[in-house]
Amino acid sequence: MSSLGRASALLAAGTMVSRVTGLLRTIVLVSVIGANASAAADAFGLANQLPNDVFSLISVGVLTAVLVPQIVQAASHDDAGSAFISKLFTLGTVVLLAATGIAMLAAPLLILVNVSPTTSPDKIALATAFAYWCLPQILFYGLYALIGETLNARRIFGPFTWAPVANNVISIAGFLVIQALFGGPLKATGAWTPDRIALLGGTATLGIAIQAGILLLFWPRTRLALKPDFRWRGVGLGKVGKLAGWTLLMAVISVVAGFVQTRIAYQASGEYPSVAVMMNAWLVFMLPYSVIVHSIGTPYFTQLSEHAHAGRDDEVRNDISRSIRTLGFFLMGAMAAVAAAAVPASRIFTNSGPDAVAAGQVLLCYLAGLVPLAVLFIIQRTFYAYGDTRTPLLFTLFQCVLIVVSALAAGALVDARAIPLAWLAAAIALGQSISGTLQTIVATWLLHRRLGGIHTRTWLLGLLRFLVAAVPAGGAGWGAYLLLGGAKSWMTSNIYLGAVGAAIVGITTLAVYLGALFLMRTPELDAVKGLIRRFVPSR
Repeated sequence: MSSLGRASALLAAGTMVSRVTGLLRTIVLVSVIGANASAAADAFGLANQLPNDVFSLISVGVLTAVLVPQIVQAASHDDAGSAFISKLFTLGTVVLLAATGIAMLAAPLLILVNVSPTTSPDKIALATAFAYWCLPQILFYGLYALIGETLNARRIFGPFTWAPVANNVISIAGFLVIQALFGGPLKATGAWTPDRIALLGGTATLGIAIQAGILLLFWPRTRLALKPDFRWRGVGLGKVGKLAGWTLLMAVISVVAGFVQTRIAYQASGEYPSVAVMMNAWLVFMLPYSVIVHSIGTPYFTQLSEHAHAGRDDEVRNDISRSIRTLGFFLMGAMAAVAAAAVPASRIFTNSGPDAVAAGQVLLCYLAGLVPLAVLFIIQRTFYAYGDTRTPLLFTLFQCVLIVVSALAAGALVDARAIPLAWLAAAIALGQSISGTLQTIVATWLLHRRLGGIHTRTWLLGLLRFLVAAVPAGGAGWGAYLLLGGAKSWMTSNIYLGAVGAAIVGITTLAVYLGALFLMRTPELDAVKGLIRRFVPSR
């Protein structure tokens, strides 16, 4: 556990710095291009998201589901897996280059399938121009993931988490240059000339390229010989292909569901919260998720893979229970704190108080799915540890159907004027949270059947205790928010005071949360204190 504690500490620190600099990056970007009711922000947000969508279609699911378990197994080869990894990297690079080229050629089509039929030609043209500059990120995202997941599988956890900091620093510098040259926020599509488009899109892509390149500096620590090898037979890549087939199909389904959400949300572009606001709300949502889930869950996934490969099912069950309870302890408090501070936190990424209220509604709807998403992280990766990528496809398909249905329902409600267009983004976010929660329930049931029990009662009781503590904590935080003046107070007057207000409300919430757990004598409190002692210097 001490090694897991040290790995978690390193990942938590790196993820925290990465996410904080990522928030700063978004703050600067909002000052340049706006957020709420900004056609330009929606266009750039859509174009900059495409590389992530296409990349996940090609390889994210494959890498996460297949690469770590297979590299763990390849470590037992006579060459410690060097031949396997060389062939895998050669194949992966070829696929990524081809995918990047195809995506560049298909850029106009990719934009069209993501925007609503009523989108004006100038908005489509701007999004397409940004896409040509952003789509090369597919290659660099892929290389970053290939190298990073290999480092993780070799228990070299830090670089993969810290490298995005360089990307954020490069982006912040580039965005500041754009602001100094052209001012902002430049919300109108007509404000974006070809040189401005090239500078913004090129800065975003350069940051990803540097992020990938930094990881190569740490490759010698793997002690693996890496060289181009186009002989792709004989070291088990066929097995990888079979496993990857299911995850590739799962990625296709997820991307299609995301396209539907974006296409419907684009109806509100330029008038109300739309794509840019949803992305920024998701960024805030992902801050606690990334810091907590990735820092604790990533080392557990490597350990799960080792225990599953060795056939130690009892240890796998214990890993599942411990990891979910540990994640739940932190995430339930974080959820209450962010929910109470939703409006001042959203002000950091918007240009006015009313914009912050509108964005805060979207953030609250996403937060409803925070804890279920963390549970799903562990459940899904347990299937991956056993080499099962087909079952995750089934419950992901179930979720994606629900996402599409809920997004279509939100659009239909707007068309029927049952809800205003201003609520469209929030309705789509809520539909995603509900879909994810139902998906987690189904996934847990399937894993319970497979392993003959996964200590579900134990970790559910733990989550219930945390929820009981989070309710009064969230109420106390909301009370502090109202006492400070609420939506029309100093907290929404500018981004800096928004950050201060969010900090005050969040700290109040967390203090009450910990106090409630202490009064309840929650056993996980002692376990978490022990975990913290392992990697916090006593001096």
